[in-house]
Amino acid sequence: MYFSVYPDLKICTKRCTFVYTMNRTIGPSSVSGEAAVPASKSQTIRALLIASSAQGVSTIRNPLDSGDTRSCVEACRRMGAAVTEGEGMWIIQGIGRQAGGDRNTPLVIDVGNSGTTLYLGLAAAASLGRPVVFTGDAQIRQRPVTALISAYEDLGAQCATDLPADMRDTLNLEPPLKEGSVPCIITGPLTGGHTSISCPTSQYLSSLLLAAPLAQGPCTIDVPLLYEQPYAELTVGWLREQEISFTRDGYRRFHIPGGQQYKPYDKEIPGDYSSASFFFCAAAVTGSTLTVTSLSREDPQGDRQILACLQSMGCVVTWRDSRSVTVTGPPKGMLQAGAFNLNAMPDTLPVLSVTACFARGTTRLFEVPQARIKETDRIAVMCSELRKLGAIVEELEDGLVIEGTGELSGGSACGHGDHRVIMALAVAALGSRHGVTIDDTCAAEITFPGFFTILEQIRTN
Repeated sequence: MYFSVYPDLKICTKRCTFVYTMNRTIGPSSVSGEAAVPASKSQTIRALLIASSAQGVSTIRNPLDSGDTRSCVEACRRMGAAVTEGEGMWIIQGIGRQAGGDRNTPLVIDVGNSGTTLYLGLAAAASLGRPVVFTGDAQIRQRPVTALISAYEDLGAQCATDLPADMRDTLNLEPPLKEGSVPCIITGPLTGGHTSISCPTSQYLSSLLLAAPLAQGPCTIDVPLLYEQPYAELTVGWLREQEISFTRDGYRRFHIPGGQQYKPYDKEIPGDYSSASFFFCAAAVTGSTLTVTSLSREDPQGDRQILACLQSMGCVVTWRDSRSVTVTGPPKGMLQAGAFNLNAMPDTLPVLSVTACFARGTTRLFEVPQARIKETDRIAVMCSELRKLGAIVEELEDGLVIEGTGELSGGSACGHGDHRVIMALAVAALGSRHGVTIDDTCAAEITFPGFFTILEQIRTN
C-alpha cells in the first residue's frame, strides 16, 4: 500500500482552514487475527449530553475519541459543562438547568460534521433558557432540521431556521446550503405540550425524548413514522437508567412528565457495531476468519443485526465470549445473495452493498431511504462508486439492487468525505482483483480513528 498526501488550502471570507486529503491504494488481501473496535459513537454522544445536563459529576469510561464525539465535547463545553480528560475516561461537571453567560446573547455551537451532535444537542440547548445557534460544515448545512425545530416550537421553545443575513454576519455564520437546514436558533426553556413528528431519522425522536424530562410541564409526543428504531431504543434505555418517568404506547406515543432532572453517573461505553461491521464484512468478502473484540453481545445497537445478514449469506458467526465474536466467510465466490431490510441499520448500507458484489446472484437492500440524508446521499454514492469498480448496481428510491458476480475488478473511487463510504471501499479493495485507490481517507477519523492502522495489522498479504 502506498500513501500520497495532498495539502490543499481552502480560503473563505469567514475563516481560513487547512484541509488535508490522503489517497490510499489498498491491494487484495485476506484477513486474520483480531480487531478491537472503538466505543460506540451513539452511546458516547448520549452519555456526554446527559452528563452535561445533570447536576453533578459524571464519569464516562472508554468513550469514543473521534471527530464526531469531539464536536459533542466542544458543544457541551460551550453550553457550560466542564469536560476533563483522564486516562481512558472523561469526567463531566454538569450544568443542570443553569445557563452560563449573557442570557440574551446567542451562544453559537459549531457541530462540525456531526449530525448526531446537531440533532441531540438541541435537547440540551432547549433547557438553557438562552438563545443557542447551531451550525456546522458544508454537509451539516444541508441536513434537514425544520421538522424537529417545529416540534420544539410545539413544546414551547422559540426557534427559527431563517436567520437574517445581519445576524449571520454578526455571529460569523456561513449560510445554509439547503432550505430548512442550519444555521438554526433555539431558545428554551420548554414549557411542555403536544407534538406529532414523523422521524425519517430516529435522531428526531431521541432529541425530543432527551429534552422532554427537563421541560416545565408534561410533553406528549406522537410518532406516526419512525425509522431506525434500535437507536431510539438506546435513548429509552438511557431514560430508564436515569429513572426518568414516562409512559408510552410502543414507539407510537410517549408521555413524559416535566420538571425532572438527570443524575450524575459512572458508565463504560461498549464497542461500536457500526465500526465492527467493516471487519465482519472484510472476513466475508475474502473468505477469511477474523475475531472482533470490545463488543457487548447484549448491546441493543441496531447494526448488530448485520451478523444475521452475513449468516444468511453463508458466513459462520461464533461468539467466543460476551465481548468477542468470530466471523468466517465462505470460500471466495461462494457468498449467497439475499434481500435485506436495512431500515433499523441504515449505516450498514455502504458495507453491505460492497459485500453483495462478492455474492453470486441478486441482492436487494431496501427500506432505507434515510441513507440519502446522511453525510452524503449514500444510496447514490455507493451506486456510482461501485460501478467504477466493476459492479452491476441499480439505484432504487429506498435502496440498491446489486447483481453479484462474486468479484470486483478494482480501480479508483471517491470517498466523498463520508467516513462510512471510505471504510466500505477499503473492504471492497480487499476482495478486488487489482486493488482500489480511495481519495480523502482521512475522513474515516470522524468515527473510527486508527481504522487503516488496524486494517493493515489484520491483512495477511
